[in-house]
Amino acid sequence: MAVLVLAEVNGAELSLDQTAKTVTAVASLGDVTVLCASSGCAGAAEAAAKIEGVAKVLCADDAAYGNGLAEPIADLIVSLAGDYDYIVAPATTDGKNILPRVAALLDVMVISEVTTIVSADTFERPIYAGNAIQTVQSSDAKKVMSIRTTGFEAAPETGSASVETINAVANPGLSEWVEDRVQTSDRPELTSAKIVVSGGRGVGSKENFAIIEQLADKLGAAVGASRAAVDSGYAPNDWQVGQTGKVVAPDLYIAIGISGAIQHLAGMKDSKVIVAINKDEEAPIFQVADYGLVADLFDAVPALNDALG
Repeated sequence: MAVLVLAEVNGAELSLDQTAKTVTAVASLGDVTVLCASSGCAGAAEAAAKIEGVAKVLCADDAAYGNGLAEPIADLIVSLAGDYDYIVAPATTDGKNILPRVAALLDVMVISEVTTIVSADTFERPIYAGNAIQTVQSSDAKKVMSIRTTGFEAAPETGSASVETINAVANPGLSEWVEDRVQTSDRPELTSAKIVVSGGRGVGSKENFAIIEQLADKLGAAVGASRAAVDSGYAPNDWQVGQTGKVVAPDLYIAIGISGAIQHLAGMKDSKVIVAINKDEEAPIFQVADYGLVADLFDAVPALNDALG
Protein backbone atom coordinates (compact mmCIF):
# COMPACT_ATOMS: atom_id res chain seq x y z
CA MET A 1 0.00 0.00 0.00
CA ALA A 2 1.23 3.50 -0.83
CA VAL A 3 0.01 6.87 0.42
CA LEU A 4 0.39 10.27 -1.25
CA VAL A 5 0.07 13.16 1.20
CA LEU A 6 -0.44 16.65 -0.21
CA ALA A 7 1.66 18.89 2.02
CA GLU A 8 0.19 22.13 3.31
CA VAL A 9 2.44 24.73 1.70
CA ASN A 10 1.82 28.44 2.19
CA GLY A 11 3.73 30.22 -0.53
CA ALA A 12 7.13 28.57 -0.28
CA GLU A 13 6.84 27.62 3.40
CA LEU A 14 5.73 24.26 4.74
CA SER A 15 2.98 24.22 7.35
CA LEU A 16 4.88 21.65 9.41
CA ASP A 17 2.20 21.16 12.05
CA GLN A 18 -0.60 20.28 9.61
CA THR A 19 1.59 18.13 7.39
CA ALA A 20 3.29 16.23 10.23
CA LYS A 21 -0.05 15.45 11.90
CA THR A 22 -1.41 14.14 8.61
CA VAL A 23 1.62 11.87 8.26
CA THR A 24 0.97 10.51 11.75
CA ALA A 25 -2.66 9.82 10.85
CA VAL A 26 -1.89 7.75 7.74
CA ALA A 27 1.40 6.11 8.74
CA SER A 28 -0.33 2.76 9.35
CA LEU A 29 -1.69 2.61 5.80
CA GLY A 30 1.61 2.14 3.99
CA ASP A 31 4.68 3.93 2.68
CA VAL A 32 4.11 7.69 2.79
CA THR A 33 5.17 10.03 -0.01
CA VAL A 34 4.70 13.76 0.55
CA LEU A 35 3.95 16.04 -2.40
CA CYS A 36 5.01 19.68 -2.13
CA ALA A 37 3.42 21.67 -4.95
CA SER A 38 4.09 25.39 -5.01
CA SER A 39 6.38 28.02 -6.46
CA GLY A 40 9.84 27.92 -4.91
CA CYS A 41 8.96 24.94 -2.72
CA ALA A 42 12.45 23.42 -2.44
CA GLY A 43 12.75 24.59 1.17
CA ALA A 44 9.32 23.19 2.01
CA ALA A 45 10.33 19.85 0.47
CA GLU A 46 13.51 19.71 2.56
CA ALA A 47 11.45 20.42 5.70
CA ALA A 48 8.95 17.70 4.78
CA ALA A 49 11.83 15.23 4.29
CA LYS A 50 12.65 15.58 7.99
CA ILE A 51 9.22 14.34 9.12
CA GLU A 52 9.48 10.88 10.67
CA GLY A 53 7.56 8.28 8.67
CA VAL A 54 8.00 9.95 5.27
CA ALA A 55 9.64 7.63 2.71
CA LYS A 56 9.99 10.15 -0.12
CA VAL A 57 9.18 13.76 -0.96
CA LEU A 58 8.12 14.96 -4.41
CA CYS A 59 8.77 18.62 -5.20
CA ALA A 60 6.74 20.19 -8.00
CA ASP A 61 8.11 23.71 -8.30
CA ASP A 62 6.03 25.73 -10.74
CA ALA A 63 4.33 29.13 -10.77
CA ALA A 64 0.98 27.46 -11.58
CA TYR A 65 0.99 25.86 -8.12
CA GLY A 66 2.11 28.95 -6.23
CA ASN A 67 -1.29 30.12 -5.00
CA GLY A 68 -3.06 26.87 -4.19
CA LEU A 69 -5.42 26.84 -7.17
CA ALA A 70 -7.38 23.59 -7.16
CA GLU A 71 -7.43 22.98 -10.91
CA PRO A 72 -3.69 22.74 -11.71
CA ILE A 73 -2.82 20.99 -8.42
CA ALA A 74 -5.63 18.45 -8.87
CA ASP A 75 -4.39 17.65 -12.37
CA LEU A 76 -0.88 17.13 -10.97
CA ILE A 77 -2.17 14.75 -8.28
CA VAL A 78 -4.24 12.78 -10.80
CA SER A 79 -1.14 12.36 -12.98
CA LEU A 80 0.61 10.74 -10.00
CA ALA A 81 -2.38 8.78 -8.69
CA GLY A 82 -1.56 5.54 -10.50
CA ASP A 83 1.22 4.78 -8.03
CA TYR A 84 -0.86 5.31 -4.87
CA ASP A 85 -3.73 3.63 -3.05
CA TYR A 86 -4.51 6.64 -0.84
CA ILE A 87 -4.49 10.34 -1.66
CA VAL A 88 -4.63 12.41 1.49
CA ALA A 89 -4.43 16.02 2.64
CA PRO A 90 -5.07 17.87 5.90
CA ALA A 91 -8.64 19.21 6.14
CA THR A 92 -7.54 22.81 5.66
CA THR A 93 -8.93 25.38 3.24
CA ASP A 94 -6.56 24.12 0.53
CA GLY A 95 -7.23 20.46 1.21
CA LYS A 96 -11.00 20.93 1.18
CA ASN A 97 -10.70 22.86 -2.08
CA ILE A 98 -8.43 20.45 -3.95
CA LEU A 99 -9.47 16.94 -2.87
CA PRO A 100 -13.10 17.01 -4.12
CA ARG A 101 -11.81 17.84 -7.60
CA VAL A 102 -9.25 15.05 -7.38
CA ALA A 103 -11.95 12.59 -6.33
CA ALA A 104 -14.24 13.69 -9.16
CA LEU A 105 -11.49 13.28 -11.75
CA LEU A 106 -10.75 9.80 -10.39
CA ASP A 107 -14.47 8.97 -10.17
CA VAL A 108 -14.30 8.03 -6.48
CA MET A 109 -15.85 9.41 -3.31
CA VAL A 110 -14.05 11.88 -1.07
CA ILE A 111 -14.00 10.97 2.63
CA SER A 112 -13.76 14.23 4.54
CA GLU A 113 -12.63 15.16 8.04
CA VAL A 114 -11.32 11.70 8.99
CA THR A 115 -10.53 11.43 12.70
CA THR A 116 -9.68 7.71 12.99
CA ILE A 117 -8.16 5.13 10.65
CA VAL A 118 -9.98 1.94 11.66
CA SER A 119 -8.53 -0.28 8.94
CA ALA A 120 -7.31 -0.10 5.36
CA ASP A 121 -10.82 0.62 4.06
CA THR A 122 -12.70 1.86 7.12
CA PHE A 123 -12.57 5.32 8.64
CA GLU A 124 -14.38 7.46 11.20
CA ARG A 125 -15.45 11.06 10.85
CA PRO A 126 -17.71 13.40 12.85
CA ILE A 127 -21.15 14.42 11.58
CA TYR A 128 -23.97 16.59 12.97
CA ALA A 129 -21.56 19.20 14.33
CA GLY A 130 -19.57 16.49 16.08
CA ASN A 131 -22.55 15.01 17.93
CA ALA A 132 -22.21 11.67 16.15
CA ILE A 133 -19.36 9.66 14.68
CA GLN A 134 -19.91 8.08 11.28
CA THR A 135 -18.03 4.94 10.26
CA VAL A 136 -17.32 4.90 6.53
CA GLN A 137 -16.22 1.77 4.65
CA SER A 138 -15.03 2.46 1.12
CA SER A 139 -14.70 -0.07 -1.69
CA ASP A 140 -13.04 2.45 -4.01
CA ALA A 141 -9.73 1.26 -5.43
CA LYS A 142 -8.21 4.60 -4.47
CA LYS A 143 -9.21 6.36 -1.26
CA VAL A 144 -9.26 10.17 -1.35
CA MET A 145 -9.59 11.68 2.10
CA SER A 146 -8.94 14.73 4.22
CA ILE A 147 -7.69 14.41 7.78
CA ARG A 148 -8.94 16.44 10.72
CA THR A 149 -5.51 16.92 12.22
CA THR A 150 -6.58 18.14 15.66
CA GLY A 151 -6.83 14.57 16.95
CA PHE A 152 -3.29 13.55 16.01
CA GLU A 153 0.16 14.35 17.35
CA ALA A 154 2.69 15.79 14.93
CA ALA A 155 5.31 13.31 13.75
CA PRO A 156 8.79 14.30 15.01
CA GLU A 157 11.42 15.87 12.78
CA THR A 158 13.79 12.93 12.89
CA GLY A 159 13.43 11.63 9.34
CA SER A 160 15.76 11.81 6.37
CA ALA A 161 13.67 11.06 3.30
CA SER A 162 14.91 11.58 -0.23
CA VAL A 163 13.65 14.56 -2.25
CA GLU A 164 12.78 14.14 -5.92
CA THR A 165 12.01 17.05 -8.22
CA ILE A 166 9.15 16.32 -10.62
CA ASN A 167 7.87 18.18 -13.66
CA ALA A 168 4.67 20.17 -13.67
CA VAL A 169 1.76 18.99 -15.80
CA ALA A 170 -0.07 21.18 -18.31
CA ASN A 171 -2.07 23.95 -16.63
CA PRO A 172 -5.75 23.56 -17.57
CA GLY A 173 -6.15 27.33 -17.32
CA LEU A 174 -9.58 27.06 -15.71
CA SER A 175 -8.84 29.60 -13.00
CA GLU A 176 -6.33 32.31 -12.26
CA TRP A 177 -4.95 33.95 -9.16
CA VAL A 178 -5.75 37.65 -8.81
CA GLU A 179 -4.42 38.67 -5.40
CA ASP A 180 -4.09 37.63 -1.77
CA ARG A 181 -5.06 39.97 1.02
CA VAL A 182 -3.35 38.63 4.11
CA GLN A 183 -3.56 40.08 7.58
CA THR A 184 -0.21 39.96 9.35
CA SER A 185 -0.02 39.30 13.07
CA ASP A 186 2.62 38.62 15.68
CA ARG A 187 0.25 36.16 17.34
CA PRO A 188 0.38 32.40 16.66
CA GLU A 189 -1.75 31.01 13.83
CA LEU A 190 -5.13 30.00 15.24
CA THR A 191 -5.25 26.35 14.13
CA SER A 192 -1.73 25.52 15.37
CA ALA A 193 -1.56 27.67 18.55
CA LYS A 194 -0.93 25.94 21.88
CA ILE A 195 -3.16 28.44 23.69
CA VAL A 196 -6.33 30.07 22.33
CA VAL A 197 -8.32 32.82 24.02
CA SER A 198 -11.79 33.24 22.51
CA GLY A 199 -14.50 35.82 23.08
CA GLY A 200 -18.19 35.58 22.41
CA ARG A 201 -21.31 37.70 22.20
CA GLY A 202 -20.99 38.46 25.91
CA VAL A 203 -17.96 40.69 25.22
CA GLY A 204 -20.46 43.23 23.97
CA SER A 205 -18.56 45.25 21.38
CA LYS A 206 -15.54 45.45 19.12
CA GLU A 207 -13.93 47.91 21.54
CA ASN A 208 -14.42 45.55 24.49
CA PHE A 209 -12.67 42.78 22.56
CA ALA A 210 -9.43 44.56 23.44
CA ILE A 211 -9.44 42.84 26.85
CA ILE A 212 -9.56 39.44 25.08
CA GLU A 213 -6.63 40.45 22.89
CA GLN A 214 -4.69 41.77 25.89
CA LEU A 215 -5.07 38.45 27.73
CA ALA A 216 -4.06 36.52 24.60
CA ASP A 217 -0.92 38.64 24.16
CA LYS A 218 0.13 38.10 27.77
CA LEU A 219 -0.27 34.33 27.34
CA GLY A 220 1.36 34.22 23.90
CA ALA A 221 -1.94 32.91 22.58
CA ALA A 222 -4.01 33.14 19.42
CA VAL A 223 -7.32 35.00 19.51
CA GLY A 224 -10.55 33.25 18.59
CA ALA A 225 -14.20 34.22 18.51
CA SER A 226 -17.61 32.62 18.36
CA ARG A 227 -19.77 33.03 15.29
CA ALA A 228 -22.09 35.30 17.25
CA ALA A 229 -19.17 37.63 18.00
CA VAL A 230 -18.05 37.61 14.36
CA ASP A 231 -21.57 38.18 13.03
CA SER A 232 -21.95 41.08 15.46
CA GLY A 233 -18.80 42.69 14.08
CA TYR A 234 -16.77 42.28 17.27
CA ALA A 235 -14.04 40.20 15.60
CA PRO A 236 -12.84 39.43 12.05
CA ASN A 237 -14.07 36.35 10.22
CA ASP A 238 -10.69 34.59 10.30
CA TRP A 239 -10.89 34.41 14.11
CA GLN A 240 -14.07 32.32 14.05
CA VAL A 241 -13.94 28.97 15.81
CA GLY A 242 -16.67 26.41 15.24
CA GLN A 243 -18.49 24.26 12.74
CA THR A 244 -18.47 27.03 10.12
CA GLY A 245 -15.12 28.42 11.25
CA LYS A 246 -11.82 26.87 12.24
CA VAL A 247 -11.36 23.66 14.22
CA VAL A 248 -8.78 23.97 16.99
CA ALA A 249 -7.40 21.64 19.65
CA PRO A 250 -4.86 23.62 21.69
CA ASP A 251 -3.36 22.63 25.02
CA LEU A 252 -5.44 25.39 26.62
CA TYR A 253 -8.67 26.96 25.35
CA ILE A 254 -10.14 29.88 27.28
CA ALA A 255 -13.75 30.69 26.36
CA ILE A 256 -14.87 34.10 27.57
CA GLY A 257 -18.47 35.25 27.26
CA ILE A 258 -19.29 32.24 25.05
CA SER A 259 -22.50 30.36 25.83
CA GLY A 260 -21.35 27.18 24.08
CA ALA A 261 -23.74 26.45 21.22
CA ILE A 262 -23.09 23.06 19.60
CA GLN A 263 -21.74 24.77 16.49
CA HIS A 264 -18.98 26.39 18.57
CA LEU A 265 -18.29 23.26 20.60
CA ALA A 266 -17.71 21.35 17.35
CA GLY A 267 -14.69 23.55 16.72
CA MET A 268 -12.96 23.37 20.10
CA LYS A 269 -14.17 20.47 22.25
CA ASP A 270 -11.03 18.42 21.52
CA SER A 271 -8.90 21.00 23.36
CA LYS A 272 -6.83 19.38 26.09
CA VAL A 273 -7.89 21.84 28.82
CA ILE A 274 -10.96 24.09 28.51
CA VAL A 275 -11.52 27.08 30.80
CA ALA A 276 -14.84 28.94 30.64
CA ILE A 277 -15.73 32.35 32.06
CA ASN A 278 -19.43 33.22 31.88
CA LYS A 279 -21.89 34.91 34.21
CA ASP A 280 -24.64 32.42 33.28
CA GLU A 281 -24.10 29.31 35.36
CA GLU A 282 -26.45 27.37 33.06
CA ALA A 283 -24.38 28.10 29.94
CA PRO A 284 -23.71 24.89 27.93
CA ILE A 285 -19.99 25.72 27.77
CA PHE A 286 -19.67 24.61 31.40
CA GLN A 287 -20.66 21.06 30.41
CA VAL A 288 -17.42 20.61 28.45
CA ALA A 289 -15.17 22.89 30.52
CA ASP A 290 -12.47 21.44 32.76
CA TYR A 291 -12.52 24.64 34.81
CA GLY A 292 -15.42 27.08 34.97
CA LEU A 293 -15.71 30.51 36.54
CA VAL A 294 -19.20 31.95 36.99
CA ALA A 295 -18.41 35.65 36.95
CA ASP A 296 -18.83 38.86 34.99
CA LEU A 297 -16.10 38.79 32.36
CA PHE A 298 -15.57 42.54 32.77
CA ASP A 299 -14.49 41.86 36.34
CA ALA A 300 -12.70 38.54 35.85
CA VAL A 301 -10.66 39.21 32.70
CA PRO A 302 -9.14 42.57 33.82
CA ALA A 303 -8.28 40.95 37.17
CA LEU A 304 -6.60 38.07 35.32
CA ASN A 305 -4.70 40.52 33.12
CA ASP A 306 -3.49 42.38 36.22
CA ALA A 307 -2.44 39.14 37.89
CA LEU A 308 -0.36 38.20 34.85
CA GLY A 309 1.50 41.51 35.13
